[in-house]
Amino acid sequence: MSAPPPATLQGRWLLLARMAWGAVAITALAIALFSIPSSFEHYRTVCTAPSEVCTDRALWQPTPEGVRASQDVGLSLDAYALLNVAIDKIGDLVWFAVGALIFLRRSDDRMALLTSLFLIAFGTLAIDTTDAETLISSQPAWWLPVRGVEIVGVVCSTLFFLLFPNGRFVPRWTRWLAVAFIAFQVAQILFPDLYSGSPALESVSLLVFLGFVVSFCWSLVYRYRRVSSAAQRQQTKWVVFGTTLGIAGTFPSQLPLDLNLVGGDTPLVLLVLNMGFTLSFLLVPLSIGVAVLRSHLFDIDVLINRTLVYGLLTTLLAAGYFGSILLFERIGSLVYQVPFRALTGQKSTLAVVASTLTIAALFNPLRRRIQSFIDRRFYRSKYDAAKTLEAFSVKLRDETDLDALSDDLVGVVRETMQPAHVSLWLRPDAPPKGEQED
Repeated sequence: MSAPPPATLQGRWLLLARMAWGAVAITALAIALFSIPSSFEHYRTVCTAPSEVCTDRALWQPTPEGVRASQDVGLSLDAYALLNVAIDKIGDLVWFAVGALIFLRRSDDRMALLTSLFLIAFGTLAIDTTDAETLISSQPAWWLPVRGVEIVGVVCSTLFFLLFPNGRFVPRWTRWLAVAFIAFQVAQILFPDLYSGSPALESVSLLVFLGFVVSFCWSLVYRYRRVSSAAQRQQTKWVVFGTTLGIAGTFPSQLPLDLNLVGGDTPLVLLVLNMGFTLSFLLVPLSIGVAVLRSHLFDIDVLINRTLVYGLLTTLLAAGYFGSILLFERIGSLVYQVPFRALTGQKSTLAVVASTLTIAALFNPLRRRIQSFIDRRFYRSKYDAAKTLEAFSVKLRDETDLDALSDDLVGVVRETMQPAHVSLWLRPDAPPKGEQED
């Protein structure tokens, strides 16, 4: 088996890598800055097509009805466009800053350099392509730089998720998976209308993309369980944690929602969705930055545990709250002949108060049950260790035999910490002072 390539770059290769990084970084930064005027015009343009067409082809552009509704609450179209541009550029700046920080700290490390290029190129162009597309529409001369940086982002992002954190393809056949997926993505970048003419080709393209994603996830799990060291597992947890939360947070802006339920395509609603989309995805570069530079300073297991517990708790309490309001309203309409008004939005004050008190009473018991379930299901070894130490502390209060206590202590250490060898040394009692020899 051939030896893996060195993890660091030196000499000529290091110089070439830094020059390439500088060229990509300068181009990406220039695209982000020069796209500000065209992005502003895009956001202040009113989409007069049907709402479903505006949602698909005119991302974040309001309809005439939405503009009139927003003007009634004091939000002008220029203010809406300016806020959207500010949100987009803040997002680009965070991705760029994290990538630049990794480059400044560890530019001689191959994996860190790849990660930095991924954050700079992919984060500033591929997350939300609105800025890049509007820049090309207003100034076609930017087509080549935009597509070049976009391809670099696709290549680096694919390699990042297949190589992180040790820089090797595991299993080996994933290198061919990387080549196939990069070719698939580059074809879509260079020929965006390649699949749009045929619904069958669009369906096949979607299935191929999902197949690649499943393969990536499988290789990540395989690497984590079979190859990664303890430190590398911590880094992987940080990346998976941030990426999962980031993608989950963008669901409201990705799903085909009926915006009429929240006021229609008003600039205010679109602004909130755009802000949620951008802020959610910022968890990805921040978690990657911690994984590369500071993963040993934080206990990711505690963070994951708390996220699972309070995320599930919040979901259950929210569902219980609204469900209990409907239930109490229904009971009131049956018992006291109070009109059932929950579906019209005019909720009974008594139902709201009763639901609030019920949720407050359920908070701590439900949190303890969820915490116990999460510990047993995902942190079984730590849960068993805690139970063992708790049982030993009870026995410690009642045990008086030193030999028996020593055996119990050795057994507890062996069961909880599982060392290769364990032994207990007790300091012998010192003889009384009067019996010591001069």
